[in-house]
Amino acid sequence: MATGPRDWLRGRHGLPTTDADATGAWPGGDDLWGSAAGVVVLDTDLRYRYANPAFLRIAGESGAALAGRRPGPAAEPYLGTPAGLPAEVLADGVPRTGVTGPGGRCHTTCLRLENEGTVTGLMCVVAETSTPRLEEEPSPAAARLAAADEAVERIGTRLDETATCRELAEFLGSRIAEAAAVDLLPPPPKSGAPPARRPSPAMMRRAAGSGAVALLTDGERLRPAAESAAARAVESGLPATEYDAAGHTAVLAVPLTRPPDGGGPGAPVVGLALLARTGAAFTGHDITVARHAARRAAVGVVHAREFTAEQGRSVELQRALLTEPGKPHPNLRFATRYLPAGSSNIVGGDWFETVRLHYGRTLLVMGDVMGHGVEAAVEMNTYRSMLRDVAAADLPPHRVLRQLDIAISETMARPATCLLVRVDPARGLGSFASAGHLPPVVFTPDEHADLVDVPAGPPLGTGVGGYELVTRPLTPDDTLLLYTDGLVERRGEDIDDSLRRLTRLRLPCTATVDEMADAVVRELDAEHAEDDVALLAARIRRRRPHLAEDQPFQGGSR
Repeated sequence: MATGPRDWLRGRHGLPTTDADATGAWPGGDDLWGSAAGVVVLDTDLRYRYANPAFLRIAGESGAALAGRRPGPAAEPYLGTPAGLPAEVLADGVPRTGVTGPGGRCHTTCLRLENEGTVTGLMCVVAETSTPRLEEEPSPAAARLAAADEAVERIGTRLDETATCRELAEFLGSRIAEAAAVDLLPPPPKSGAPPARRPSPAMMRRAAGSGAVALLTDGERLRPAAESAAARAVESGLPATEYDAAGHTAVLAVPLTRPPDGGGPGAPVVGLALLARTGAAFTGHDITVARHAARRAAVGVVHAREFTAEQGRSVELQRALLTEPGKPHPNLRFATRYLPAGSSNIVGGDWFETVRLHYGRTLLVMGDVMGHGVEAAVEMNTYRSMLRDVAAADLPPHRVLRQLDIAISETMARPATCLLVRVDPARGLGSFASAGHLPPVVFTPDEHADLVDVPAGPPLGTGVGGYELVTRPLTPDDTLLLYTDGLVERRGEDIDDSLRRLTRLRLPCTATVDEMADAVVRELDAEHAEDDVALLAARIRRRRPHLAEDQPFQGGSR
């Protein structure tokens, strides 16, 4: 009678065997199936009859210890208890797969064995998985990857260096420290300027802090321990640590290194992150997380500074292009204002112009090229140049717009709105035409503001044409105001409500045009507008000297 496990397998299931089976030894060192997965055969009493080397390795058992016994404490996590997965499959013959092993790191599949209709046992295959269960403690590598993903989501969300530093401090303070502070070096000098001194912590300014920042500072001065770590970090471009045993305080200094160097010795430093906590010193894992977050913040700071510099160049370019408008006739007083939007927007294509015409007349122009940035500013200048050429023919305003629309549509890509007003002081008349621009306002002697109803034709550059001429009397007591949409429009507000805010202004006619322009800017809070603001105020000059505009302005109200 066969006594070895292979004899049992061969006799009960017709499985192949070798001469070595005659010894009856447990085949723990031989793999019948040549499988990398664990393979176990149980009899109908759920006792071990076979286990391959892979299962012995997974279960941490020897073949001699398992031979002939039922699944015990060591192997139960991989097969389930005798009353569990194996018993259910043995009872009904339905194959089942379950998650087994410590932390759910294995999948076990059980199949019932039969020979000529007789149930003879079970075969279970145990396969290890590469992904741990969610409830299992993540590995250090997984923890660092999760921290890196979180840093990408939380740091550098805005093109603002202070906001980026605040995000870094909050991230590090919530992740690995009780206190976090971020200091920044000044931006590098402009091209051609003398090189800055060698960076040091003393040159930095505090940009953000989070948590118990008192652990890092003593008033405005860094504590000696932090200062030493900070100095070494700035000097080397690498993280540095200190530990104050008396105060049980650990300090970590991580430099913010500028791309594309990616960090390391010699990399340009833009700032420094200082972290502190009481108790345990910072670990290698903490340093890795902090260093990745600091690099992320450095990218955000550099991008924010580049954005600010580009915005400054755009404003300078537009100011250079938007030179003082041409001199109107002496019989017309005028004042202009231009206010670029705040840091949330790049400079746009707002512009104004005055063109002297024959017979003492002056053409007033207000335009707005669609879009923002340097390209819009450049095209704005092209509009101004073409307008001067067309206006030189002394055509009525609506025909000037038509000729300009044809010329622009053949050469330009960006449409623009435009408002023209030809002021004739001798006749006391204003002639208006609009290419999609907001209507002008006339402040009257009775301190009211009237919108001039000018039909808004298509914007310039569309080639559609169709502009109409409107005339209105103008007196030396009237102040005419042309403006761009940034003066009145507000996010989420209907344009009619925006215009009503303008017409509710009560400005006395005794004010000069400069005072009127300043009052409009002040009353409508144009300095905080969401878009660029350009405006032009004009008034016919009185002929009698004793009524010249030299009376003080008493202020305006809504």
